[in-house]
Amino acid sequence: MRADTRMILALDETDESKALKVAGEVRDLVDAIKINWPLVLSTSPEMISRLARLAPVICDFKIADIPNTDRLIVEQVRRRGASGVIVHAFTGTDSLKAAVEAAGDIDVFVVTEMSHPGGQEFTAPLAERFASMAVEAGAAGVIAPATRPERIAKVRSIIGDLLILSPGVGAQGGSASDAIAMGADHVIVGRSIYGAADPREAAIRLAEEIRGVPRRS
Repeated sequence: MRADTRMILALDETDESKALKVAGEVRDLVDAIKINWPLVLSTSPEMISRLARLAPVICDFKIADIPNTDRLIVEQVRRRGASGVIVHAFTGTDSLKAAVEAAGDIDVFVVTEMSHPGGQEFTAPLAERFASMAVEAGAAGVIAPATRPERIAKVRSIIGDLLILSPGVGAQGGSASDAIAMGADHVIVGRSIYGAADPREAAIRLAEEIRGVPRRS
């Protein structure tokens, strides 16, 4: 994954033509495009490959199943050209390790804590354990919430140099600059870009905000 703007587009569109249009408009302003089930289910898995021709793609499938099923899903994600995949750790160490092993040369990112209010009910109390599991399993990085930037700093103290991708910027109330300042490597931004009247201009503004925050040494 690139590390130019430290911004990832969460392309949670369900309209195929609009999704491709937005991706084309901001492809040079984002380090990756994150897609979730809504876009894949409203189009086809081929969307992974189509977007991968524009920018690195992270499949935010939040995989959470038995080891064999995790392995099968990750293998398909890899086969279609994605650069990364997001998985849950709560299904256990065996499932997480199966996902990492199946990933090969693509990145696995482990959810430590969900960014929405409900994320504080069950994921937040176990976030530190999930972060440790990511390290133990050999994952490339973790997901930590921009909506609670102090949690990013805590996760950083556990995972060392692994990557932190931080969702919740914009529509959920998180600040891109705060997340980066607290230790995130990339922020994930969705509706504030793809829902804007001018997605490219919105992406430029956010990239400028992030540019003003010193890079983690």
